[in-house]
Amino acid sequence: MTSPPSLQTTPTSEEDVAYNNMCKEHNHLMETLPKGHGWRVQYIYNYKGFWLNPNTIKSNLLLHTYFKSHTTDIFLATFPKAGTTWLKSLMFSTLNRHHHAFSDHPLHHHGPQSAFPILDVESYPITDFTTNFSDVPRLFNTHFPYTLLPACMDACKFVYVCRDPKDVLISKWHFVSKLRSKDLPPLTLDKAIELFQQGVSEYGPFWEHVLSYWRASLESPDKILFLKYEELKKQPEVEVKKLAAFMGKPFTMEEEKKGVVGEIVKLCSFKNLSNLEVNKTGVDKFANVAVIETKNFFRKGEIGDWKNYLSEEMKERIDRITDEKLQGSGLTLTTRV
Repeated sequence: MTSPPSLQTTPTSEEDVAYNNMCKEHNHLMETLPKGHGWRVQYIYNYKGFWLNPNTIKSNLLLHTYFKSHTTDIFLATFPKAGTTWLKSLMFSTLNRHHHAFSDHPLHHHGPQSAFPILDVESYPITDFTTNFSDVPRLFNTHFPYTLLPACMDACKFVYVCRDPKDVLISKWHFVSKLRSKDLPPLTLDKAIELFQQGVSEYGPFWEHVLSYWRASLESPDKILFLKYEELKKQPEVEVKKLAAFMGKPFTMEEEKKGVVGEIVKLCSFKNLSNLEVNKTGVDKFANVAVIETKNFFRKGEIGDWKNYLSEEMKERIDRITDEKLQGSGLTLTTRV
């Protein structure tokens, strides 16, 4: 596995004009959008109901301007720190299980973030992608809520994984604290809790993000596979078989007898991946936006780690908000432990 295919090609003059117009639109937006307290950067902005940093808003405009989907595309969608790294590994290894031996797998040498690209970082221009992506299906990752995606993606498949918001909150706070600019004061846990409850965090509100995919999955279950992190942890082989079938590559009875499902689960386990040298010392580059040490994507991967940080009153408050936000949707997320 090499680095993800570049999203860049040589722009044409027509594309340059479109890009310049889009930049003007972006600059105007930044002057008019409501502003809130950022986690990683100083300020984030409310764009069509969701809080994003300026670069991410620009990436969304680029996506709408340039991206051309294929009906065979598969997108991994998540709220940040809800299981992205794990699912990237599982999806890549499941789809490519006939091409790579488990004894010397690409994931042994490259971090999971390199498995396939994220659409949320600016890369100009992101035109057809055809010359850059030969794989079918093409795999992409995004943190954008479903309602902020281009209409051309409606015909594509999505894998969405959600997680108990209390664990998302704690995991995100730890992650962002390592990336937050040293020019800004540290983001305290109390402040992070306050902002999260208000919905003010990158790609938040969390509940609206989850509901955007949940409702879409109810309308088009053949197009959106809605998974829960906790269920993946409890019965990984069952969920991976579900994932493989959804992506159009179901496991054969012979593969199951040979233990292929278990091999994929073992390969992509937190214990295995976090102990690989590449994930201890490597770095991941996200276009011109950030360079992140790969080890920062691996912390604990546990269910219920929030208990080590949240008081009973904090826990009850977040559970109450979650129940209120999801009321009548048919979805439950809270872990009552």
